[in-house]
Amino acid sequence: MTGERGARRPGRVLTALLCALTAAGLYGCSDPGPPPQPRPTPTTAPATPTGLSPFTGLPAKPAPVLTVKIDNVPAARPHTGLGAADLVYVEQVEGGVTRLLAVYSSHLPDLTGPVRSARESDIALLADYGRPVLAYSGAQSALTPLLRAAPLDLVTETTAPRAFLRSPDRPAPHNLYLRPDRALAAAPRADDARDIGLRFGPAPPGGTPVTTSTVRYPAARYAFTWSAADHAWRVAMDGREARATDTGPLAPKTVVVQHVMIRPSRFHDRFGSVSPYSETVGSGTALVLRDGRAHEARWSRPSAGSGTTFTTPAGAPLPFAPGQTWIVLAPRA
Repeated sequence: MTGERGARRPGRVLTALLCALTAAGLYGCSDPGPPPQPRPTPTTAPATPTGLSPFTGLPAKPAPVLTVKIDNVPAARPHTGLGAADLVYVEQVEGGVTRLLAVYSSHLPDLTGPVRSARESDIALLADYGRPVLAYSGAQSALTPLLRAAPLDLVTETTAPRAFLRSPDRPAPHNLYLRPDRALAAAPRADDARDIGLRFGPAPPGGTPVTTSTVRYPAARYAFTWSAADHAWRVAMDGREARATDTGPLAPKTVVVQHVMIRPSRFHDRFGSVSPYSETVGSGTALVLRDGRAHEARWSRPSAGSGTTFTTPAGAPLPFAPGQTWIVLAPRA
């Protein structure tokens, strides 16, 4: 038994020697090929360079974020101060009409408005901005505790009366206006503009040439018409050109029609109408309008505060045209 074991040892030695020769390249064997390579990971577009606004892609100094709820029924038009906004969101409210949420940081108008009340959707929507200022006219009593618990610096006529004024030219409630500089002075803890997922740069390849794109709500209609002279999209609301009293026609460089789930919330207005809630956390489809073309897109926001990214259907980042952007939270089909 012992001899048999001893007789096998030279074989083990030979095997070891062959392995060594193979490793040294002195003994012929089949080429196993290169080691397996790790799968490439998806790339994301770099953040907006320093010195440029993460909201517009244009030169801007770091500055706090002011958001303002804007009335948008016909009696509230024309608006004031919307031309200076970095971003404008369109949200559905009770009765199928809409309100606007204007985001300011790069520039502040002297006045903006008319100012109206906040909604539950605003809390999740603004989570991307850190701790911004939210200026509004009021809210349902049941919603107020949620607003106060959110990372928002709230500015109302009660908390900062000097930041507001009533216009004698319009009937209430469409006559409340905000002085943005005084609103920011009343909320010194507000965060500066930061990356919220948007990217800016040259137009992506492809897209479909379009002259007009229309978005319909139950009781409101928006049309965005390409103006080659302005290199921007002229806005029309309910069939009439939208203008600002201080800057003229509203003309964003990029319009995003973001298809979202709009569901009933647990809140209602004083007439008993249930407030809609726009789901902005999750993912879905979008249409990005820029440079006279429409680009099919996907949007993704994994969690509140994670930022919202817009990509091509193939997953490549879809940059916006530098300048003002309107994001229309449209009903998902």
